[in-house]
Amino acid sequence: MILEAKALKLIEIYLYICKRFDEDLKYYCERFSNNSKPEFSDQEIMTIYLYSIQEEQRFKIKQMHRFANEYLRSWFPTLGSYQAFNNRINRLSEAFKKLLEPLLIEFIPENCCLDQSLLDSMPIITCSGKRTPKVATEIVDKGKCSSKGMYYHGLKLHALAFRRIGKLPFPEQLQVTPASVNDLTVYKVAWAEITNRTFFGDKIYYNNAFFNEIAIKNNSIMLTPVKAIKGQTIQEKQRNKAADDLFSKAVSSVRQPIEALFNWLIEKTDIQKACKVRSTKGLMVHVFGKLAAAFINLIF
Repeated sequence: MILEAKALKLIEIYLYICKRFDEDLKYYCERFSNNSKPEFSDQEIMTIYLYSIQEEQRFKIKQMHRFANEYLRSWFPTLGSYQAFNNRINRLSEAFKKLLEPLLIEFIPENCCLDQSLLDSMPIITCSGKRTPKVATEIVDKGKCSSKGMYYHGLKLHALAFRRIGKLPFPEQLQVTPASVNDLTVYKVAWAEITNRTFFGDKIYYNNAFFNEIAIKNNSIMLTPVKAIKGQTIQEKQRNKAADDLFSKAVSSVRQPIEALFNWLIEKTDIQKACKVRSTKGLMVHVFGKLAAAFINLIF
């Protein structure tokens, strides 16, 4: 048994998932076999997954199944074994990915600054850089996390988020790439065509020539902390130090909340640790399922 308030949230999640299944999710996990309509439905599996992370802070599949078996059996009487539950979840990676899209589009808070965006990325680690990766090798590679001062194998989650003054920024778009992909490369491919926008990024986005073209073409500017210029004399550095420090501090204070957003994601979903994942589909569920679980609360 669970508390009444949590039971109501479980019902709301289930009803929302059923609504989305009728609209489009069913096409991303469609079966063409004699077991195309299993007794224990995909809607129920996604509900257990999202609810277990959102309300119970149970991040591992085994923990979710154990919790559902002990406390949600009256709600889901046809719940099967852990092995079947795990296999079924891994088949829903595309459904979780599709579920995330409307959560970021339909529930944008009213206090978003639609002309100001923050950019950053965070690592999703499958194993340390000293080891040889054996899981999802077709989509992961080796990268470096400068903020943590470490090399790792895995993915990188890139966020473009609307600024919200005094609150956590709200993601406009999320991109997942292999760990080695540079943040500036992602911007050039995915977001360079956005017009009439002020972007706040860290030093990795420093590229005057490129962003001067963007400013002329799209009326968008990129503000980053001042980066030292190779070959610059000590006299030049000292002459501009005070102004550069003030500008860098101002930009950093504006973009700091996106780091808090990533910390919130890690606290709510433990998304950064993917060392227990054992397949490519499992890794995709780990990423998009946990992102959906973090933002499913917006429907309430």
